[in-house]
Amino acid sequence: MRKKRILLLSEGFGSGHTQAAHALASALRRTNPGLIIRVLELGAFLHPTIAPWIFTAYRKTVVSQPKLYGKLYRSQSKKPLNGFLQLALHRIFYRKAEAVIEQLRPDIIICTHPFPNLIVSRLKKQHGLHIPLCTLLTDYDAHGSWINDEVDRYFVSAPDVKRRLVAKGVSSRRIKVTGLPVHPSISEQYSVDEIYLEFGLRDMPTVMLMGGGWGLLDEKLLKRIVHWRDRVQLLFCLGTNEKARQQLQSSELYRHPNIHLFGYTREIGKLMEVSDLLITKPGGMTCTEAMIKGVPMLFYNPIPGQEEENCQYFTEHGYGEELTSLSELDGYFTRFMENRRDKNKNTRKSSSRRLSSLFAKSVMQMLR
Repeated sequence: MRKKRILLLSEGFGSGHTQAAHALASALRRTNPGLIIRVLELGAFLHPTIAPWIFTAYRKTVVSQPKLYGKLYRSQSKKPLNGFLQLALHRIFYRKAEAVIEQLRPDIIICTHPFPNLIVSRLKKQHGLHIPLCTLLTDYDAHGSWINDEVDRYFVSAPDVKRRLVAKGVSSRRIKVTGLPVHPSISEQYSVDEIYLEFGLRDMPTVMLMGGGWGLLDEKLLKRIVHWRDRVQLLFCLGTNEKARQQLQSSELYRHPNIHLFGYTREIGKLMEVSDLLITKPGGMTCTEAMIKGVPMLFYNPIPGQEEENCQYFTEHGYGEELTSLSELDGYFTRFMENRRDKNKNTRKSSSRRLSSLFAKSVMQMLR
């Protein structure tokens, strides 16, 4: 009997989309070991030479011109991308996508980024592709670029997102509230003492600072935080930004036993386990992981667009607060030093496992 095949398509515009795809693949493999699952960043797979340049240009635009990015994001937020843009994306960048799908012969396709979602929708509409298409929205917003009539099922992070999709004309029957999938390590229970020993940490108030997969940490924020190094243990996570990590490592200001610098790591779950506060840009995946681990969040410099929407969601629901001025930082640090959080997070972890199983159950129902 032929094994069922699942194709997960993402893109390299930020790390969260692909991170969600791999987390969903892990959840599916845990519950259904016999599945054949493939995760692809479709643009990078089709254009391994050109794609990195495009992703770099995108990152530079987001960082250097956030207001422009926000304006573009909002201009397309209420409706799907128009036919001309869809055709241009298909002809210029995704022309060979149909051949890849035919070669891999998936029984179902799940997209975690709007672009492959759009391309597969177009192939279904105009090229007669007969494969169920699921779409996982990786933020706490329902941007118009995700919406296509050919999507059979939407997986969304929260009821608020479902309501936004319905308001934009998507039938509620096509939407499943599942939460966002996270890596299994986020749901694991760890010995705090063993984590301290593994990473050379101390049992003291601990603040974790994350700049997303790109490691975008604000220099003024860093210099303000570092003044607390004698009273607070600081974990700086710089993702793939190796240049920034080396610069901090070479600076006398950051050479202190209570300051720990991390590049790209798969141990975020462990580091969150011992953290009393997370200061971060409000990316959908990072915020979801911190919510599951029960770490209070402080958001800084959200990029106009999806990060603003994520920030609004998590602040409104009491999972964090937005840092609007560096002068507020001392007050936050004082408060969290006096009220170190309860380390018992079993309830949230059980919720994480339950939500992950919803993905697997929903996908398997569509495969039958």
